[in-house]
Formats: sequence, structure tokens, C-alpha cells
Amino acid sequence: MPDEPLRVAHSFARDPELAAQYLASRLLHPDLEGVLFFCSAEHDLPALATALEAHLGGVKLCGCTTAGELGSDGYSRGSIVAVGFDRRAFALDYRLIRDLDRFTLLDAQRITDRLMEHCTRSGLAPLKGHTFAMTLLDGLSTCEEQVLLTLTSVLAGIPHFGGSAGDDNRLTGTHVYGEGAFHDRAAVVLMVNTALDFEVFSTHHLRPSGEKLVVTAADQEQRRVMELNAEPAALEYARLVGCTLEELNPEVFARHPLAVRLHDKTYVRAIQSVNPDLSLSFYCAVETGIVLTAMQASDLLTDLDREIADIEGRLGPAECILGCDCFLRRLELEQEGRQQAAGEFYRQRRILGFNTYGEHYSGLHLNQTFSGVYIGRSRGDH
Repeated sequence: MPDEPLRVAHSFARDPELAAQYLASRLLHPDLEGVLFFCSAEHDLPALATALEAHLGGVKLCGCTTAGELGSDGYSRGSIVAVGFDRRAFALDYRLIRDLDRFTLLDAQRITDRLMEHCTRSGLAPLKGHTFAMTLLDGLSTCEEQVLLTLTSVLAGIPHFGGSAGDDNRLTGTHVYGEGAFHDRAAVVLMVNTALDFEVFSTHHLRPSGEKLVVTAADQEQRRVMELNAEPAALEYARLVGCTLEELNPEVFARHPLAVRLHDKTYVRAIQSVNPDLSLSFYCAVETGIVLTAMQASDLLTDLDREIADIEGRLGPAECILGCDCFLRRLELEQEGRQQAAGEFYRQRRILGFNTYGEHYSGLHLNQTFSGVYIGRSRGDH
């Protein structure tokens, strides 16, 4: 097992050429299997794609834009975080889905077959029990539910997590990177095989408060709720949280989320925006007839620390934790003035990843969670 099965590079350079040069200087080595990166949408994306190809061409390279980065310095914005995988510890490959609207079960089967074939051919570890999948999707596509459901049906029990690309809370354009370019209305499916112990997980710090709202009118395709409890949705939500219509904003949505309960578990359905007709747009699918439960927050970092400590008790110390962390969780920490403490916590826990517009876990599209994979160190390093 190599001394550094994972190498990390975190660039704050705004010039695409300088950023790509720095990433290459930190990551390139003879046993590099592939690179996964997360970058701010503030970069000149076409220029960055050209620079990445110039300096990391020939390397399997995929990634997405973010609503914030989680890197070696903890929380950051306007940067690029990249992780290089050593082929002596990891076999990986990815496929780009170019058209989410036309993604079929046959497409999913072809993609997973090729990814599994590469992992098997590497001979690094058996496929079963040693492989996980990660998805990155255009976070404004509204296609997550259908794409994830389709993929999960052919993953044959391979654990899966991922995140929806962001654009620094602008909600104007999110992108994934694959095959040498940034793409919208697209997705990347990454499959990783390793002999290292790992565990895919998802957690959130929200607990039901008791109040219920019934969706009495909704446009499921547009993820828009027109009525809650037979009242204009925005007005009824404002009443619930105790503020005026004018005060509704992302910070309020982060503090007062709603969730649907399925099979004794709660899944957050985060609000994206208020529309002129007083409807509410959501980040996840909603439909007429579902019951939404008001949620209240416990301590975010305490919940995450408890989850990580439980896994550490099973797997030992982490080589790293690849994480997809909802941008609304970041907003909550910023409102509380705890972003610096959170960044230090993430740095100490070796968390790398990005703030998302939605998280993926076991085929589900979620909000306000931390979803990721805990990768343990080799046994000899414990």
C-alpha cells in the first residue's frame, strides 16, 4: 500500500492556468489512477477546462461546480479542491451522462457494466464489498430523482452517494466536468474499487417539531408547491415559521426546513425560493397529497461528529472522508457565526468535498444532509 493512497491539492488561484499548474504539481505521479475535483463556479469554466486538459490531460479527470468547497483549509469559496487516487490503492473509472432527459435503463446498464468491468479487470479487490459509486449531477436540472432511481436499479447493491453541483448560491448555472469539458444537464457516474475499508453514510441534525403541512396543490415536474393546507404556500409557510412574507429568504429556509416521513425515516425537502404567485420552489421532488413535517435543528457539528466517531470505531482512523454537504447547512453555520469552527472541524476530520444543491444516497435525492464515504487507512497504518 502506498504511503499516500490519496493526494490532495487545494488551489485558491483565480487564473485558470495557474490553478491547473498547481493541481498538476501536487497530484501528478507515475501511479496516479485518476482525479476528482470540485471548483467554484466563479472560475472561467471554458478556460479552466482548457488548462486542466493541458496540465492533466491523459488522466481520468471528473468533477463539478460547487456552492462552496471543503478542502485542506476547511470551508472555502472561490477555490478548487482536487483529490488524486493512487492506482496501488484504488481502481476507478467514470462515465459522463450527456442528456439527463433521455437517460434510460439501458443507458444505465451499459454505464455500470463498463465501470464494473474496469474495476474487475484491475484485480485490486473483489467487486462485492469493495466498491462504491459516486454521482455528480447538474444541480438545476430537476432530473435527480429519475436519474438516481434508474442508476440504483442496476448498481447491484453497490453503495452509492453523491451531490448536485452548485453555483455559489446564484441558481443560474451548474455544471459537471467530464471528457475534457464542463457540461450542463449532464451527470458523472464514478465507480471506485479499493482494498481499503470504507463506509458510505448519510446524516442530518434535524428532528421533527410536530407541526404538519399538507401539500394540497403542486406541480411535481417543476418541484413547485402552490398550496399548503389549502392556503397559498408561501403565506402558510411564513405563518408556520413566524415571519412575514417579505422576510422569507434562504437563511429562513435553512433554519426552518420541512421533511417527508417514509418508512420511519425523515427526508428533508428544502425550499429554494418564493415565486411571485406565492408558490414555493423546492430543491427536491414534491407532490400533491404528501404531508410535510416541520423540523427543528439540533447541533449540526455534534451530530456529524457522533456519526463519524461511530464509523471510526468500526473502521479505525480515516484516510479521508469524501463529503457532499448541503449548502443550507453551511448557511446555517454562517448565520450562527460558526463557519471558522466548522472549517477547523472539517480539516481535522480530513473531510474533502463540496457544498451541494442536493445530496444523493442509496438512490435517493436529499436535502440538508451530509452524505459521503469514510475511507479508512490501511491496516498497517492504524
